[in-house]
Amino acid sequence: MRAASAKCDLSHAAALWLAIGISTSAQSASAACMFAAQGEGRVADVIDVRTLRLSDGNVIRLAGIEPIANSSGPTNDLFALASGRDVTLYGESDMPDRYGRQPAFVFVDPAAPSLQAQLLAQGAALASGTISDKACAAELVAAEGMARRLKRGIWAQTNVIKNAESPGDILADVGRFGVVEGRVLSVRQAGTVTYVNFGRRWTEDFAVTVSRRMIAAFETAGIMLKSLERRHIRVRGWIERRGGPRIEALGVWQIEVVGGQVGHLGSKIA
Repeated sequence: MRAASAKCDLSHAAALWLAIGISTSAQSASAACMFAAQGEGRVADVIDVRTLRLSDGNVIRLAGIEPIANSSGPTNDLFALASGRDVTLYGESDMPDRYGRQPAFVFVDPAAPSLQAQLLAQGAALASGTISDKACAAELVAAEGMARRLKRGIWAQTNVIKNAESPGDILADVGRFGVVEGRVLSVRQAGTVTYVNFGRRWTEDFAVTVSRRMIAAFETAGIMLKSLERRHIRVRGWIERRGGPRIEALGVWQIEVVGGQVGHLGSKIA
């Protein structure tokens, strides 16, 4: 029964993917995040929404996505898609992270979207925004956007995206990955850090921080941070408390211009 359910979910996710015109074929849909091959194996266990254990004992972390807090549904979604299945791994590096997990894009079928893209399209995960490859990052953001528009999975709720004008609500998720949206009031530099401020009370209100080493990456992608003033943006990342709530932008795709305006890669973001 579980195998049949997995096949059904895979077919449904692929159909949704193609229906919105992200790709003209399943092959081109999967190609964006298909980096160098890192190996293959059979899924023995689903640890959480972004972590698999293979039959050889290797632990695989699904790159490019982050879990949704306090929800068991996404883990069930990954179980349906991957449990007991043979998978192929692709990635920019096969070096494990500090927890011994190998980050990779995982494919059950090379002619279908990655597990990451399918989970995002089902509303079972959030795009991390930290993938540097432009085509791959765009694919993940598009998959999440589809789920948001169709109110699938977590997006059936109304509080997934936090309001930048409500720092207390954001602080409730300190230590978790989150998405915050609002209008930028000012952009200021202090030492080696640029602050994208959403309020006048700099020690209390929400802000995005960008270190000096990241400025060149943003400018290469066409984002001049100062130009974000008075723009409505959506930012994603790990929520910290440094006086007020903070998210550090470690990747260009963590910041999107929204509200029908032109995004940093020239596409309109909704």
